[in-house]
Amino acid sequence: MQFLFADYVLDLNRRELTRGSAAIAIGPRVFDLLVYLVQARDRVVTRDELLDTVWSGRIVSESTLTSHINAVRKAIGDSGQEQRLIRTIARKGLRFVGEVEARGPDSAIVRNAEQANSNERQEPSLPDKPSVAVLPFQNLSGDPEQEYFADGVVEDIILALSRIRWLFVIARNSSFTYKGRAVDVRQVGRELGVRYVLEGSVRKVATRVRITGQLIDATNGVHLWAERFEGTLDDIFELQDTVAAGVVSAIAPQLELAEIERASRKPTESLHAYDYYLRGLTKFHLASRAGLDEALPLFYKAIELDAEFASAYGMAAWCYYWRKMNRWLNDREADGNEAARLCRHAVTLGKNDAVALTRGGHAWPHFGGDLESCVTYVDRAMVLNPNLSTIWYLGGYQRISLGRHDNAIEYFTRAMRLSPLDPETFQTQTGIAMGHLYSGRFDAAVACLEMAWREVPNVLRVAAFMAASHALAGREEEARQAMHHVRRLDPTLRIGKLDDWLLVQPRDFAVAVEGLRRAGLPE
Repeated sequence: MQFLFADYVLDLNRRELTRGSAAIAIGPRVFDLLVYLVQARDRVVTRDELLDTVWSGRIVSESTLTSHINAVRKAIGDSGQEQRLIRTIARKGLRFVGEVEARGPDSAIVRNAEQANSNERQEPSLPDKPSVAVLPFQNLSGDPEQEYFADGVVEDIILALSRIRWLFVIARNSSFTYKGRAVDVRQVGRELGVRYVLEGSVRKVATRVRITGQLIDATNGVHLWAERFEGTLDDIFELQDTVAAGVVSAIAPQLELAEIERASRKPTESLHAYDYYLRGLTKFHLASRAGLDEALPLFYKAIELDAEFASAYGMAAWCYYWRKMNRWLNDREADGNEAARLCRHAVTLGKNDAVALTRGGHAWPHFGGDLESCVTYVDRAMVLNPNLSTIWYLGGYQRISLGRHDNAIEYFTRAMRLSPLDPETFQTQTGIAMGHLYSGRFDAAVACLEMAWREVPNVLRVAAFMAASHALAGREEEARQAMHHVRRLDPTLRIGKLDDWLLVQPRDFAVAVEGLRRAGLPE
């Protein structure tokens, strides 16, 4: 399906916006926003409706929505002042007012002979999981000596990406056949059978090296991510490792996000196990009871279609863990047994799966598993994929449980550095706050919890530790207000029920109990 307006073509099948023969760079979320406005052009679309559809109900700031609307206008040559195509209706919403011509698939036109003959070559089909090729980085320094450095960075990136079980990565020997050639990433995607292409460049300036990288959706040429890294040549191998780690930790979440958005648009009858898993992640990241209720059946469906899908077992177990943390379990014994079963499958089937080991290994001690043994699962995950931020923040929580608070804060800080825009950042902030609370740094704990509170005001653990931290800092009124929120979230929570809720050392348990008791939690 295509929509034609002004001198633009919006192609839904190719997920492409073009003007004349030129493709317009547009992000996935901005593209979806434009499509929705064009399809609903016969009426005013409210901002709440956009959040429910384009953002799947996720909580986003007003500035985020406004910036995306501005990006849509910019992509189609419009502006908030002109409003030729997208008009703001005061206190109501937005409406696409441009004249639109819709074309169905039967009216598609072959643009040139090259496109018409392209299917004559046998090209590999896309695999059933996200796929990426890392092209040789261009050496822009004019120094042939830097060629080996650029190649080394790319090889390290390929190796690090290959450790991610859910990702299909083209081998170095295939991607390096493009070295020294001017390439079209769409052609590369077709020839190698990948959905994404990572390309970049290296430039030496005096004793410093600047490396840029960009991730592109090879199916439509849209840029998904770009970043620049700089360092000195004092230790070129350390710089090489740092750049590779930075690139991998940055693009892995972008790849997963792009795949989640792609899976959300597929018709149900064509979904594979991985698609259900991705849809489950979308609901899981809502961080709400309703979100978990929708996520868990999707993870179970992924397991039904692939009985050895270790990550799906791990995420399903994590849903039960998060239900327990928020006291949402329906049947404590039955749910606990099921969670333990899922954890067992996750760590057994996922011996080389960092996500399965991390999620299953962290959740299991909360359902009867041995903490010391489960720490080894998460530590193994870190060996498999040291650039996965989830490993670091859940490793941090395990160290909180072991009473190693400063070490835990180091883990949480590393997680935030690897993924500063992660949807689970509130978990990291809460973990840092727990480390400060148990170490007697109550003001620092409150500062971290306030950031988490702004993201997820209705998470029980955040509210409870906020109340305890205020109380121990001597702020009775703030503690009372926070406890009022705790009681609203869970009227049944009592001091006597905390032993099944907090997995920490006895000394730390006593600190939490004292803080919650002072804040007004009933016995």
